[in-house]
Parts: sequence; structure tokens; C-alpha cells
Amino acid sequence: MMSQQLTKAELANVILIGDRILVKPRNPQNKTKSGLYLPPNVQEKEQVQTGYVIKVGPGYPMPKMTDDDEPWKPKGDDVKYVPVQPKEGDLAVYLPKSGYEIQFNNEKYFIVPQSAVLMVVRDDGLMK
Repeated sequence: MMSQQLTKAELANVILIGDRILVKPRNPQNKTKSGLYLPPNVQEKEQVQTGYVIKVGPGYPMPKMTDDDEPWKPKGDDVKYVPVQPKEGDLAVYLPKSGYEIQFNNEKYFIVPQSAVLMVVRDDGLMK
């Protein structure tokens, strides 16, 4: 039987580019405050969703700024990154329409840019 979540080995092979963030949607509320049950297609069309940050990209690339840029010196891959704010394990409030939905091991994930994350709740005990 295939695992329903990303294993540590599979997660090590996932590399996100730039400011992208991999989010696993949290179980949506299936009923309203008054007790009415919502069909799945209504739940998925919510403009704002919450989910757990599974992995983050390196951030925004910045070229290396030095005064010794001489044409005869070898050029290296000295790209620096400004990191993204969300961290793995955070609970993120995000805009799913700004990202891309993917399926991995029969589970739904979203790849969203940092600009689609409105807020994070950082608590070490959230994913346990």
C-alpha cells in the first residue's frame, strides 16, 4: 500500500524553485456554523484556505555584489537568496487560486508563491 503522506526520503528529493512553497491543505470544514453540510466542490472554491507548509524554496535570488568584478576573473555561481518567511511546519493561510494544485501519493498539495501566503501560524506542535 502506498503511503498517504510524503516520506522523508521523498521529501528530500523535492526541490522547490525560488519563492515557491509546498502546502498540504488542512481538512476543510465540511459544515457551516449553523450545521449545514457543504459539498466538496463548494469547500474547494473558498478564496482563502489553510494548510501546512511542507517545504519551501530557497527564496528570491540576488546576484553577488562585489567591487572586484574584473573581466578576467572566472565567474562562479555565487547567487545569494533572500529567504521566504514561511518555515516548514507552519500553518499557512493562503490563496489557492494563486498557486498550482498537484497530486502526489494520492494526496492533494498546492505549490504557491510567497505572495499567495497571507499569514502563518508558527507552533511546533501543530503537525503532531
